[in-house]
Amino acid sequence: MRIAVCPGSFDPVTNGHIDIFERASGMFDLLIVAVFHNPGKKPMFSMDERVEMLKCATRHIPNTRVDSFSGLLNDYVKRQNARIIVRGLRALTDFEYEFQRALLMKKVDPEIETVFMMTSTEYSFVSSSGIKELAQFGGDISLLVPKSVEKRILKKFSEM
Repeated sequence: MRIAVCPGSFDPVTNGHIDIFERASGMFDLLIVAVFHNPGKKPMFSMDERVEMLKCATRHIPNTRVDSFSGLLNDYVKRQNARIIVRGLRALTDFEYEFQRALLMKKVDPEIETVFMMTSTEYSFVSSSGIKELAQFGGDISLLVPKSVEKRILKKFSEM
């Protein structure tokens, strides 16, 4: 069985992420979308909220499972019996950052491969931080995130 892990903070999940999940799911028997707990970031949504949003946003992709983890990515990948990490790229700056991470991962664990996927052009400018900023100032995010995620974001800002 070919199992791949697509890790990220997904705070929040965007249509660009969904694009990568949909396309990557066709390449593997199982795609695990894994929400990473990054102690260096202050997320807008809790780990549980992000997992819940991802489950809702990916339920149309049958061979996708949503999970969460903290600690080293290579350890998590091994625990899942996977050998492949999927990383979405929007621009050259993403590639530089992700390439360095992939080389480090390869040095730490030579059995793990990283697969880079370019997002579709229509989502190349979409970022989680950009979505939050746009929503904070009343901008329309309806074409940039799944409907269920849009509702959660707007509710979160109305509570602030």
